[in-house]
Amino acid sequence: MNIKFRLILMNFLQFAVWGAYLTCMGTYLHTHGLGRQIGIFYSIQGIVSIFMPAIIGIIADRWIQAQKMLGISHLISGAAMICAGIYGLGAGDAVQFGPLFALYTIGVAFYMPTIALSNSVAYHALEAADLDRVKHFPPIRVFGTIGFIVSMWCVDLMGFQQTASQFVMSGCIGLVLGLYAFTLPVCNSNNDGKVTSVADMFGLQAFKLFKQRKMAIFFIFSMFLGVSLQVTNGFANPFLHSFGHIPEYADTFGVKHANMLISLSQISETLCILLIPFCLKRFGIKKVMLIAMLAWVLRFGFFGMGNPGPGVWLFILSCIVYGVAFDFFNISGSLFVDQQTDPAIRSSAQGLFMLMTNGIGATLGTFGAQAVLNHFVFTPLKGHADPALIMQGWSTSWYIFAGYALVVAVAFFFAFREE
Repeated sequence: MNIKFRLILMNFLQFAVWGAYLTCMGTYLHTHGLGRQIGIFYSIQGIVSIFMPAIIGIIADRWIQAQKMLGISHLISGAAMICAGIYGLGAGDAVQFGPLFALYTIGVAFYMPTIALSNSVAYHALEAADLDRVKHFPPIRVFGTIGFIVSMWCVDLMGFQQTASQFVMSGCIGLVLGLYAFTLPVCNSNNDGKVTSVADMFGLQAFKLFKQRKMAIFFIFSMFLGVSLQVTNGFANPFLHSFGHIPEYADTFGVKHANMLISLSQISETLCILLIPFCLKRFGIKKVMLIAMLAWVLRFGFFGMGNPGPGVWLFILSCIVYGVAFDFFNISGSLFVDQQTDPAIRSSAQGLFMLMTNGIGATLGTFGAQAVLNHFVFTPLKGHADPALIMQGWSTSWYIFAGYALVVAVAFFFAFREE
């Protein structure tokens, strides 16, 4: 079977797992009385990303082949997510934070490392096939976004947005990918028996990249920009559903099918991924990252100004710029790290990039966003405030997030120097 097709299928399933719950979990939690814990559920993805991708990456670099580690991780994650879904469905409106959160945490703890692992497997396979990674990886990776979109639409059309069935669906896809991963091309580990230090033994050599000024600044700003990653994933769907309390918006498409409207963001991704090879070679990593940062400003700003009625076009614009915001940061950043690191520590380096973005950055961002929204939205909501005032609170929050992204972009412009 053609190696590109095999990697396409891997990426499709990899992100279909995530798409089943990532954008609509907040709505499920809000519907079942756990709205003030939305940030905790999303932040745990970041917390486990602080250490799990690095640990799994080290194991893949040293002891267990990356494709096998990918399969093992997905099998564990898929089983845990199915259990979380079964518990949620059985408990109904009486669902408790503790059991659901515990099962969900196990699931994401073993899922998050697979994002970096799947990249490592793809890069290794393309290199073995003598194919240019910068040229050939983005068109393959685009099918990951397609898988995410297909999963989102299935959850929406099957009525899973407000039920725990989304977790069951995610887990089932994960089990399929877990088994498929064992058939992927072999990625040899680098355990040559020449471990000479504790740093070598635990794969910590990737942290030596911080000794290079350029890489240190890149990783630090990756963390700052990672703050923005999960904000719309966690809160965009509940935001759109909140318009349902206002009669003039209650029957709009954006309220009834929030997941499908938000999926325009992922559709935009599929197009923007294809621009990455050209933009990286034409503009370099600094300009590409700056474009991503400014796109985040627009992403949040358009959300603050829009509504599902006459202002729905602003939501659509927000979804369009999301493709640039996400891809020009995540995909370009991953390729940049791969190009700048020695083959012996590539999996560890990808884990480090994951740690800084989806780990430390996303954790700080989700907790920060939850604090802002608790102040402007969820606390007034408990007092049964006017729905119009609640929506104003949402807008204020989005503007705060946009201002943060703008500050990061300006600081990066002056701090990062590309060779």
